[in-house]
Amino acid sequence: MNNKVSRRNALAKLGGAVAGALTVSAARTAKATVQKVFVSSQAGSGYDPSKHKWLMAIDVDKCIGCGTCVEACKTEHNVPQGPYFRTWIERYIIQKPELGSGETRGEVIVDSPNGGMSGFPPVLVPKEQILKSFFVPKLCNLCEHSPCAQVCPVGATFDTPDGAVLVDPKYCIGCGFCIQACPYGCRFLNPITKTAEKCSLCYHRITRGLRPACVEVCPGGARIFGDLKNPVPDDPILHFFEQHKAQQLKPHLGTAPRVQYAELDKEVR
Repeated sequence: MNNKVSRRNALAKLGGAVAGALTVSAARTAKATVQKVFVSSQAGSGYDPSKHKWLMAIDVDKCIGCGTCVEACKTEHNVPQGPYFRTWIERYIIQKPELGSGETRGEVIVDSPNGGMSGFPPVLVPKEQILKSFFVPKLCNLCEHSPCAQVCPVGATFDTPDGAVLVDPKYCIGCGFCIQACPYGCRFLNPITKTAEKCSLCYHRITRGLRPACVEVCPGGARIFGDLKNPVPDDPILHFFEQHKAQQLKPHLGTAPRVQYAELDKEVR
C-alpha cells in the first residue's frame, strides 16, 4: 500500500474539514490567506503588476475563421488534443425570415467544429437564404467580478492587479467549482493534470514584453491587445475604443468582463 499523501489530496481533505468546521466568515479569511501565500503567476522576473493594465479586444468584422489563433494557443500552452480549448471560434449563420412571418431574421445556426482550429466546412444553407454570417473568437472574459475566483475553495483561481484572472495549477484540487461557475463556458478540466485551465492572456509572455500567442498570429488583426497604463504611439487598443462602441458578453450578469468586442450581434452569447 502506498502511504504517500499528495499535496492535492491533502488540500482536498483539508478543504472538506474546513468547510465542515469553520463559519462562513472564517472560511473566507482562510481562503484569502491561501490566495496571498500560495498562488504563483509565471510572471517575468522583476515584473510589477501594479504598473500595468492589460486589455483584450475583439473586432468581429475582422475575424476570418481561419483557426490560426486556436492552434497557436494549443501549441503555446500544451493543451491536450480533443475538445479542450483556452480560446476557440464560433461561426454564426443567421438565416432570412420566412416571408410573412413578421420577423426580421430567421433561424440562427452556431457551430464550432474542433474549436474552429481547422477552419469551417462549407455552409449547408443556400446562400440566398442567409441574412448574414460571421465568426466570433471566444476566450476567458477576464471578469472584474469573476465568479470563478469567488467559488474556488483554495484560492487557486485569483485576480491580478493588472487585469488578468489566473489559475495556479500547484494548488488547484480539481473540484470543478470554477468550471460550473463560469457563465461563459471558458474553463475545462485538463484530463492529464486534473486541474482547471483557461485563457491566461499568455501571462508568461505579456509580463516579458511579448503579445499573447493568439494576437501574434492573427492574420486579420481581429484580436487587439494593449496596456492601458503604458500606451505606445498609434496604440491599437486605444484606436479600438476611438473607432468602436465597445460591447461585452452577457453584461447583465454583473461580472464586468474586461474583454471588449466590436460589431457584436445580439445573437452572440
